[in-house]
Order: sequence, then C-alpha cells, then structure tokens
Amino acid sequence: MTPDSMARARQLVTPALAAAADRLSPELRHIVAYHWGWVDEEGKPAQGAAGKALRPTLAMLSAEAVGAPPARARAGAAAVELVHDFTLLHDDVMDGDRERRHRPTAWTVFGVGPAICAGDSLMLLAQRVLLDDPGETRVAALAALCDAAHEVIAGQLLDLSFEGRLDVALDAYLAMAARKTGALLACSASIGAVLAGGPSRCVRALREFGGALGLAFQAVDDWLGIWGRPERTGKPLASDLRQRKASLPIVFALGGESAEAHALRALVASPGPLDDGAVARAVDLLDACGAEECTRHEARRQIGIARGALVGAPIDPGAREELLELASFVVEREF
Repeated sequence: MTPDSMARARQLVTPALAAAADRLSPELRHIVAYHWGWVDEEGKPAQGAAGKALRPTLAMLSAEAVGAPPARARAGAAAVELVHDFTLLHDDVMDGDRERRHRPTAWTVFGVGPAICAGDSLMLLAQRVLLDDPGETRVAALAALCDAAHEVIAGQLLDLSFEGRLDVALDAYLAMAARKTGALLACSASIGAVLAGGPSRCVRALREFGGALGLAFQAVDDWLGIWGRPERTGKPLASDLRQRKASLPIVFALGGESAEAHALRALVASPGPLDDGAVARAVDLLDACGAEECTRHEARRQIGIARGALVGAPIDPGAREELLELASFVVEREF
C-alpha cells in the first residue's frame, strides 16, 4: 500500500510543478506535461499514471523532521522532482526505452531532440525554482541539489559504460548506484531540513538515510526490471536483460563460477538481440544462480542501513515513523 505521506507530498508539489512548467515555452511545456501524464500527445487533458512522488515526499518529511511545516519544503520538493524528470527524459533516450508509466516515452512521440531539450529545461527550471527567494537556506539547498545532479550524471555515465560487460564487480556496481540513484535521494531526504534551517546533525542523518534508501530503491528497481509484472511496472518484461544492462541481479550471477553462471555469461556475450526464448533462458539461469534472492537481500540490507542512520538523530517522532514507513514501501513495492 502506498504511504499516506506520498499523497500529501503530491498535493504539496503538484501546484508548484504546474507553476514552474508555466514558465516554459508552449512547445516544451507540452512535452513536459505529456511526460507527467497530464496531457496526451495532442495536448488534451489526460489521466496518465503519475510518478511515485518519492523524492518530493522525502523533501516534505525532512522539513517535518526538524519541526518545520511542509510548506517550507515546497520549493525543494519541486526542485528534486524536476531534476528527477530531467534524468528520466534523458535516460529513456539513452536506453532506448519506448514505454514508461504505461504509455509511449516522450522521445518516441516528439523525437529525440525535443525530448532532450525538455529534459534540459527541467534541470534549469529546478535551479530557478530555488532562486525565486534567494535567501541563505535557498542557496544552500541549491548547492546541495547541484552537487547531487553532478553525481547523478557521473553515475549515469558509469552505468552506460557497464552495458554489455561481463566483469562488473559488486563494489563497482554499488558505487555507481550510489551516484546515479543514491545521490538524488540523499539530497531529497535532506533538502527540506536545509530549507528549514535544521541542525546539521539532523541534515547529515537524513542525507545518510536517503543515500542508503537510494541503493535499496535501485536494487528493487533492478529486480523489477527482470521479474516485475509489466502491468504494474509500465515497462516491457525483462527489459534490462534485453538491453544487456549490468543490473544488480546480473552482476550477482556473473560473479559466480557455477555452470549456470558460465552459461549466462555465454548467453549475454552472444551477438545480436536476445529473443524471447533467450530472455526466458537467461531468467532461468539467474534463478539457478540465486540472483533474485541476492538482489532482494541487498535491498533489505540497505534499508537496514537507512533505518540505522536515523537512530539517535533528534528528529520529530511522527516524521521518523513516516520515513520508516516510506522505507518499507521502497523495499516491498511492485512498481
């Protein structure tokens, strides 16, 4: 079940996102609104599947964690979501993904160039949202956001370099995921506290919580990329395998020396696209290598680290409880 805090965060951030998007040119606003599921290809109102609003939720709860009202986090919540959507628009192009949230991806509808331009505009818009009121805490929040965005981009470059490789070590994969996914969640989980002028001890604890939560999120995402149900994930079955991405289950399996690991290595290294039969065979080999359980175990391990980061931190008990509930959602989700 989706935590109530996510619905609260969506109500908080949606008007801010709409106001931000109104600053864009009509052409860019159309692409962005389509990506958000607000309009269809022709620009008519639509009821597309909304994102999870995980990052705005973390931003909101981090403000509440230091005793501030949710509204103090609104600009930060919008900014982290805009950066997140910047990455999604670009990632879909780089990965060649044709479906997201149960509908065609923006680049397949509007073209590669326009989708990249829309992503670029969101990255800049995120910064502008925080600078509307250039006080000391806003500048600090913007610095944290820019640092996180730099890490995300560096992580994406590493992820691209891993595609098709058979020698990616677990430590290297986790370091990449800490940048690509963990950095923005760490920023999201602390930016509300920064905007509220919260104690540095609380900001550090919340940032550590978000970073570990990001690694758990990525582990579950990788699990869903192979074993998830398309009707829930909004993506084709076993899309990571078809793209030969070095996702966590594959890294676990290829790190072994069993006959199944060697067979999987040969299958992934084979030329040409993987057809349905090859994908099914690869999934069977992953199961035989224990990759599914290893991936779920890593997600649970990172959630344990995230929960531990909050121990002893002087944060609001109610916000702490909602953060822990959010952590449980991340590791148990099916989409």
